[in-house]
Amino acid sequence: MNNTEACIALNMLPMMGPVRLRKLLEVFDTPQRVLATSGAELRKVEGVGGEVADQIVNWEKTVDLASELERIRDFGAEVITSESPHYPRQLREIHAPPIVLYVWGELTDRDQHAIGIIGSRRTSHYGNESAKKLAYQLAYAGLTVISGLARGIDTAAHQGALAAKGRTVAVIGSGLMKLYPPENAALAEKIRSGNGAIVSEFSMGIEPDRQTFPMRNRIISGWSHGILVVEAGINSGALITASQAIEQGRSVYAVPGHINAPTAHGSNRLIQQGAKLVMDASDILDDLQILLPEKEKIPITTGRALPELSTNERRVYDAINPTETPIDQIASKCDLPSATVSSTLLALELKRLVKQLPGKYFVRLS
Repeated sequence: MNNTEACIALNMLPMMGPVRLRKLLEVFDTPQRVLATSGAELRKVEGVGGEVADQIVNWEKTVDLASELERIRDFGAEVITSESPHYPRQLREIHAPPIVLYVWGELTDRDQHAIGIIGSRRTSHYGNESAKKLAYQLAYAGLTVISGLARGIDTAAHQGALAAKGRTVAVIGSGLMKLYPPENAALAEKIRSGNGAIVSEFSMGIEPDRQTFPMRNRIISGWSHGILVVEAGINSGALITASQAIEQGRSVYAVPGHINAPTAHGSNRLIQQGAKLVMDASDILDDLQILLPEKEKIPITTGRALPELSTNERRVYDAINPTETPIDQIASKCDLPSATVSSTLLALELKRLVKQLPGKYFVRLS
């Protein structure tokens, strides 16, 4: 049994966590020796009681290591430990670094320079577009975008990084064989096919639950030089990740949101409490200049040039705010009859310049 295989076995024991293993390694040096040590000797280690010692001694009754290694191989994944050169250096510094990382895809040296982008699963159009834009800019500038593959902001962040042909890593709260949410399977495949990796500290078949997601979040914050909260409600799990980032000595950034939008109350509160307000990627890059090579000026927008518009189309388009705008407000600002506004909005939708949201709200797409 080699070092990695021993770490996989220890990681699969229900009562073995990274802090406890660190204490054991301080005494027994290698994970192989931990597995081979008697219960009496194990019990002498601080924090290792009789139940944990018995679990380690009888580990083969709990862990089917051969089957796990077969699952890893068949899935096309690999497992790295803290001794691997691709194990994130920043992650080694946190209080409880993962014992192992299951990697589907490829990690590179570039992934040592990363920024986490997180936020709510239920987001506004403004939040999604902000996450995509900022992830695009940060990935274009050379940072790897780390997020959690969840619905909402996480998904938008990965998509933005991919659009920039940059690097992105998804840290998930389940085993690789239990990818969650299932509708992001195609996105995960795209990430691992040359643009980054799907990463987990959990064995292949672990289902996601309320405990695995907070554990996942400490990896996102610990891996990153800073955390960017794009949109988060007052009870969002993103705020817990931001708190973990502060405890780990990482920078916290936040995108301001509408003061009346419940989805932005948490991120706005972070700014109140001292998080740096971010409007484009340069606000973050200014803090991280010493970490990155010089690159050409990053694009401030990924939008396209407007096609030729009629007079009414231009008036209606200009009446739409950067955020969601109700149709009544559009009609009032452009001073056109309601019927004209409705037909013009339809024409703009067909040209893919605006999008209608529920409740007769409209947003620009360029």
